[in-house]
Amino acid sequence: MEIWFGDEARVGQQGTLTRIWARRGTRPRAPRDRRFQSAYVFGAICPQRKTGAAVVMPAVGIEAMNEHLAAISLCVSAGAMAVLVLDQAGWHTSPRLKLPDNIVLLPLPPYAPELNPVEKV
Repeated sequence: MEIWFGDEARVGQQGTLTRIWARRGTRPRAPRDRRFQSAYVFGAICPQRKTGAAVVMPAVGIEAMNEHLAAISLCVSAGAMAVLVLDQAGWHTSPRLKLPDNIVLLPLPPYAPELNPVEKV
C-alpha cells in the first residue's frame, strides 16, 4: 500500500496594472500587456518512496485528470495499491474518471487544504 498526495496548480502570465508618472489631473496613455497565458501542473507525490508524477496540461478537467491518473499509475510500485489523497474538485470526483486498477481515491473534507501536504510542494 502506497499513500500518494495529489493536487494541481495554475502557473502563467497575467497582465498587471500599469503605472506611470504624470502631471496631476492628466491621464496619459500607457501601453500594457493584456495577454493571458497559463498552464496547469497536475502533481502527485509519494513521500514514503520519495517519488512523484506530474503532467502539464492547457486546462483542468476530467480529461486532464485521467492523464494524471495514468501517469501516477505508471509510478506506483509493481503489485502495490496507491491511495491518492486529494481535494474534492469536480474533476476529482466525477463518475467519468477512468480510474486505473492500482489507484484508490481518498477525498479530503471540504475546505481543508491544510490536510494535503502536496500544497506545500
